[in-house]
Amino acid sequence: MKSSFEVISDFISKKMRMSHIYQPVMLIELLRGNGIATVNQIAQSLLSYDASQVEYYEHITKNMVGKVLTKNRGITTREGSEYTLNRFDSLSQSEIEELIELCESKIDAYLEKRSDPWSHRKKSSGYIPGTLRYKILSRAKFRCELCGISAEKKSLEVDHIIPRNKGGLDDESNLQSLCYSCNAMKRDRDDTDFRGMADTYSKREKGCVFCELPKNRVIEENELAIAFEDNYPVTSGHTLVIPKRHIDEYFGLYQPERNAIQKLLESSRERILGNDKSVTGFNIGNNSGESAGQTIFHCHTHLIPRRDGDCVDPKGGVRGVIANKQKY
Repeated sequence: MKSSFEVISDFISKKMRMSHIYQPVMLIELLRGNGIATVNQIAQSLLSYDASQVEYYEHITKNMVGKVLTKNRGITTREGSEYTLNRFDSLSQSEIEELIELCESKIDAYLEKRSDPWSHRKKSSGYIPGTLRYKILSRAKFRCELCGISAEKKSLEVDHIIPRNKGGLDDESNLQSLCYSCNAMKRDRDDTDFRGMADTYSKREKGCVFCELPKNRVIEENELAIAFEDNYPVTSGHTLVIPKRHIDEYFGLYQPERNAIQKLLESSRERILGNDKSVTGFNIGNNSGESAGQTIFHCHTHLIPRRDGDCVDPKGGVRGVIANKQKY
């Protein structure tokens, strides 16, 4: 019979599968705590390994508290990455201890007054289930969708593109992955008036063939977009994906609509591949404007299945919209 050491050692060295450092960090905390550790203790230990959180508070130090104490109040001086408390050399040890106690009393009073002092670090304006959060971050390849930085370098937050307090929903199409810096800048600098934006999603235009699309033509839909087969297919399976809102062309789409359209393009691709094993490629594109060939002025994205041998020489693909430019 194996000893306790052998069982745990065997798990750690041979059976532990890691997508992050979480398991060994938790085990270390348990081993150091005589086999017992609280959730808070484990969380604190995990935090000590999270460089992105340290970077967050470095940002706070330089751009907020450090700026106030140095430039605004003259209590500290900064040189490079180092701060100095002015007049510290003239303080006695007892005075230092008394000042520390005074600071701690200010902290205690603040925490007692504020029920949620860390609200600025919340991941969103409300609870996002873990599975949905993972899906949003995974969709973004664990990168900020604005600046592109990796989650390994900076902590990511799930952001409501249209804020909840402006009618934004917890739907996947209204969520995006942002690093804490970009999310903070979005809140501070985005002066777009979102009031009434939610109502614009219901905009339809009388007489528009896509706004009045018969229900029996719909293959698939989500909250903001619809997929259906083209009436004049270039190839078998040619599918159109449109926003439900009436908008003339692609560049007028809201980001949640682009997310919704992308989701339907991906599911339509899987459906086509599952139904037709002869499909070996796709052309995806939008005609934006009359000079680009747009004839129906309700934004629509083409998903055109391609098959080996469906034309003599496919090289150049979408460059063929201008025939003599298809060849390199």
